Amino acid sequence: MAAQYRADHVGSLLRPPELLEARREGGKDAQRVHELEDRYIARVLAKQKELGFEIFTDGELRRRNFMSDFTDAVEGFDMGDAVARSWDASEAKAPVSSVTGIVSAKLRQARPLTGHELPYLKAHSPGAIKMTLPSATQFPAISYKKGVSDKVYDTHSALLWDIVAIMKTDLAKLAGEGVKYIQIDAPRYSYFMDEKWRQWIRQEMKVEPDALLDESIRADNACFHAARRPGVTLAIHLCRGNNRSHWYAEGGYDAIADKLFGAMEADRFLLEYDDERSGTFEPLRFVPRGKSVVLGLISSKRKELEKPEVLARRIEEASRFVPPENLAVSPQCGFASTMEGNLLTEDDQWAKLRLVVETAKRAWG
Repeated sequence: MAAQYRADHVGSLLRPPELLEARREGGKDAQRVHELEDRYIARVLAKQKELGFEIFTDGELRRRNFMSDFTDAVEGFDMGDAVARSWDASEAKAPVSSVTGIVSAKLRQARPLTGHELPYLKAHSPGAIKMTLPSATQFPAISYKKGVSDKVYDTHSALLWDIVAIMKTDLAKLAGEGVKYIQIDAPRYSYFMDEKWRQWIRQEMKVEPDALLDESIRADNACFHAARRPGVTLAIHLCRGNNRSHWYAEGGYDAIADKLFGAMEADRFLLEYDDERSGTFEPLRFVPRGKSVVLGLISSKRKELEKPEVLARRIEEASRFVPPENLAVSPQCGFASTMEGNLLTEDDQWAKLRLVVETAKRAWG
């Protein structure tokens, strides 16, 4: 069985203002940006250890967003173009951050996806390293533009499998280089839970949602196969959008639970469960015995701290469907899926992560 990390977090952390300002200047002084990244990554590693985490990320501080390691390392993206996106502001007040990158040429990998991140982590992490990568399924939905991408790739599917080939190579390397926890971030599965996005799949991608769900699972499984090694935890994180405290999809896991949990060859599912948009715990009955579920009960979107007694009750409710020994807890998503981050302060962020560790200790000792 994969290692159990009772207190988990999705990976991204808020960027300090000094680092954001250096990036906004266009990275004119690349050496200064790199030194700032090193300094602040050292700080977030130390803070994770101080709080009691046993798995460590660099907070994705070297990335513009959770998937920029891919778009920066692979040629063929026009970073000045984007597919229009609609977001729900919910309680958020700030505009969403722009996420650009349209496939305009045949993809070609120019360097390792996480080659700029892993050496520092290996040298400085106080414990086991978690490395996050975007799911291959992310890009056909947001980087394929009619009149541009279809001149290179006839279909979204053709693009998907080119991306899978690149991902497989890098995931195999990561698993062989001592990374103990590899997480694929896959927000596109939320499209299959929300009827308005299911209609979008039919209209824009010209495929039936259930057929695309099957292909998406096959694609992520191909990536997991490449990374499968003894002692390596393989995880998938599913959310409904996370950009400046905004979201874009809603709906419980019911519509996809049987197929997703039964067929996805991950050891660990990190699931969004911080508000009513996520539905009930009942779909967790489809999670196979021996696989872990990380309950994303603590919001990375809102600064208000959740009440410990409510968290304890919700973990107990989830344990009706998944044995408690196969449960863990985390925030529902990262704190900065884009570098501008959600509408919290760093103090809010650390208070949330402290609550994750305290909740895990109360629930599992």
